Amino acid sequence: MDVFSCFVSMDNLLEEFFARGNSYWLTRFIILRLLGLVYAVAFLVAAQQVVPLVGEHGLTPASHFFERVQAHFGSRSAAALQLPSLFWFGISDQGLAIFAWVGFGLSLVVLGGFANAILLGILWAMYMSIIHVGQIWYGYGWETQLLETGFLSIFLCPLLDGRPFPNCRPPLLVIWLFRWLGFRIMIGAGLIKLRGDPCWRDLTCLYYHYETQPIPSAISWYLHFAPHWFHKFGTAWNHFIELIVPWFSFGPRRARHVAGVLLVSFQIILIISGNLSFLNYVTIIPFLACFDDPFLRRILPRPIVKRAERAAEESEPSRINNTIAIGLSLLVAYLSIAPVANLISERQMMNTSFDRLSLVNTYGAFGAVGKERDEIIFEGTDDAIITGDTKWKEYEFKAKPGNPDLRPPFIAPYQPRIDWQIWFAAMASPAEYPWTLHFVWKLLHNDPGTVSLLAGNPFPVRPPHYIRAQLYRYHFAPPGDPAWWKREPIGEWLPALSGDDEQFRRILAAMDWLD
Repeated sequence: MDVFSCFVSMDNLLEEFFARGNSYWLTRFIILRLLGLVYAVAFLVAAQQVVPLVGEHGLTPASHFFERVQAHFGSRSAAALQLPSLFWFGISDQGLAIFAWVGFGLSLVVLGGFANAILLGILWAMYMSIIHVGQIWYGYGWETQLLETGFLSIFLCPLLDGRPFPNCRPPLLVIWLFRWLGFRIMIGAGLIKLRGDPCWRDLTCLYYHYETQPIPSAISWYLHFAPHWFHKFGTAWNHFIELIVPWFSFGPRRARHVAGVLLVSFQIILIISGNLSFLNYVTIIPFLACFDDPFLRRILPRPIVKRAERAAEESEPSRINNTIAIGLSLLVAYLSIAPVANLISERQMMNTSFDRLSLVNTYGAFGAVGKERDEIIFEGTDDAIITGDTKWKEYEFKAKPGNPDLRPPFIAPYQPRIDWQIWFAAMASPAEYPWTLHFVWKLLHNDPGTVSLLAGNPFPVRPPHYIRAQLYRYHFAPPGDPAWWKREPIGEWLPALSGDDEQFRRILAAMDWLD
């Protein structure tokens, strides 16, 4: 066989390979719709919370953060290269709010069925910009996971044609890259558990998890009191799903379908069992790449199936799109070297980015499981002098446990970000979470933005004179008890502070928080 014949044969093989993308029209359709939903939730959270968290007078102002980053790297341009964000061009409270609401609106467009590479590229850049000003409030693994998922989705669509079923076939290589993403998510989560808390190895982690997870739901209460054999089976099933099943997402068609069903159903169980923000929703997206049109046409509405079949019949192969997909695959393969090395390392890191744009990352969750649940309860009083008879009123948050009689909420995929950070703070000291001092200062002045992050304000007429933070240990109330929680005091987390406290004011002034 001469060289020319070899090239022709190779070209025919590639053409046959890329033609298989014609079986993934419905796959692309549901991936993009779910991505639109996740983006919408993420931007809605930002629209409602980003200004009181990182605005000009927020708990950790982004402008101060940018100043520190710029000082560290020596110049504004160097800082912008290290921490890419559109907000380097200017940041204000009004700009943050408008930016987030625009992102929410564009996300609804994608959810509604319109998506092209330009629109998805804009959403990706916008959300990355928010993450990079979000500081600790946006330091979760699902943020970079959404960025990586959103980045891959850009190449799932034509550049301009935004119809649900455009002329351009779904690029098969991008479908495979989604499977690669799902594989890394699950294997990373499984390995971090086996290398982490011993309770994962002796199958006892679920004895505690439902009670000590960040934001339990009402279902968490019922699961917590399930028998121990149920928890041990659940832990073993978790290992099977995270460490064994993902390998079959690259297997033959039937094995791939079974893997997809198991992986998606596992995430649905996690959604039911707690409030893990939009983590489980965004994790479902790459698993949808395990399914093809012959599978999905059995469960999707007939009008959508018919449109996909018509699009498949009328579609034409695109050498440009296939070439771009090959280039993207080579880029992802190169950027996967560090995450794969991390996966096989005994010192595996969890939820880490290895490039500035968070294009290919490493993931993991719950490497350690708390055995006790401690909660910080912020309290205020309008007494001018604290005595043994002082009456303290508690501040209730939107999701985290407070009043033992209140039912744990169902709030995911929405994420009350301050509730999550207080869950972490309860395992540490105020020195490790200095923003809590600014939070107290805001409460002492009934700051409207800060109060908007809470479920209510026990001092609606005038602000309290003192604020303190008490640490309690919480346990689910046993069956038959009218309350949802039982709690016992541990001690003081923050002493009573007032706006007149000179030492308190000096600390705030040193942090440039005395606004």
